[in-house]
Amino acid sequence: MGLFLSGAIMLYRIARSGFFQLDAEKVHDLAIKNLKRFTGTPFDLFYRQHLPSRPVECMGLTFNNPVGLAAGLDKNGECIDAFGAMGFGFVEVGTVTPRPQPGNDKPRLFRLIEAEGIINRMGFNNLGIDQLLENIEHSNYDGIIGINIGKNKDTPIEKGHEDYLICMDKAYSSAGYIAVNISSPNTPGLRSLQYGDALDDLLSQLKSKQRELAAKYDKYVPLTLKIAPDLSDQELDQICQALLKHQIDGVIATNTTLDRSIVMGMKHANETGGLSGRPLQSRSTEVIRQMHQVLGDQIPIIGVGGIDSFVSAKEKMMAGAKLVQIYSGFIYQGPGLVRDIVKNL
Repeated sequence: MGLFLSGAIMLYRIARSGFFQLDAEKVHDLAIKNLKRFTGTPFDLFYRQHLPSRPVECMGLTFNNPVGLAAGLDKNGECIDAFGAMGFGFVEVGTVTPRPQPGNDKPRLFRLIEAEGIINRMGFNNLGIDQLLENIEHSNYDGIIGINIGKNKDTPIEKGHEDYLICMDKAYSSAGYIAVNISSPNTPGLRSLQYGDALDDLLSQLKSKQRELAAKYDKYVPLTLKIAPDLSDQELDQICQALLKHQIDGVIATNTTLDRSIVMGMKHANETGGLSGRPLQSRSTEVIRQMHQVLGDQIPIIGVGGIDSFVSAKEKMMAGAKLVQIYSGFIYQGPGLVRDIVKNL
């Protein structure tokens, strides 16, 4: 088994060197297509991993292990079973919007290979909440599925809460937990929902809807908020106070960053969009640490941002994260990253 895994890792590295010569989004689409095709066939042996059990209790749920797939990689929930086969303890799909939308103009996805980073300005491209739920229904994955929800680009920001409530209403019965994305830098005005009265009003309405749906389905689905790394200490404290006030079940820290200081001068560094991967590692960990100082054990933190090894995952957990998610690190390292983190944790 160890020899086979070493071969699989080597095969991924060879494939990656070829893929990295091609357009990033075309490679992503090709990967999703092939993962769909190979799921449940003998070909899934190239990525299937049998990992030790590392269950974690969080938000009233039992996660198979603390390593999840971050939102954005499987926006439409097309490959949930494939990611489950790789050993992910939970899979977060989306970001999904009430209506299908194409997203921003292409090209909109760029690799910063020297920094093991990625810049994207996708703009919530997805097939809509109804298609996502249909794909989840056909999934056989036995882990926790998080559904990450957003607003359509053409919905005015002052009516943005309506889109979140629509998605929440539809997703509730199928979700292990719901993640509210108000921190993507690629939808105009979206990040303004992280502040002051706008945040307070949104969380109030979401919490009210959660109570209504919990009674309707006799099922409590945790509600989490995904925040940006580009927030001041004061803004982070204000968000923490809002989370505590409205008894939000969890927070995901963090989304991508607009900061380019670490990658300045590199190819694609001047592209607009959110930067993820290793350049985000330190900042996201610091945000987790600051939030944990305020939230303590009252509200669990899901740590994401630049996790590319067991060490960086452990740093997030030592800073206060209960669970972690990977995205860019997975693109650069492959499924072996999941195995390394789970085994060593």
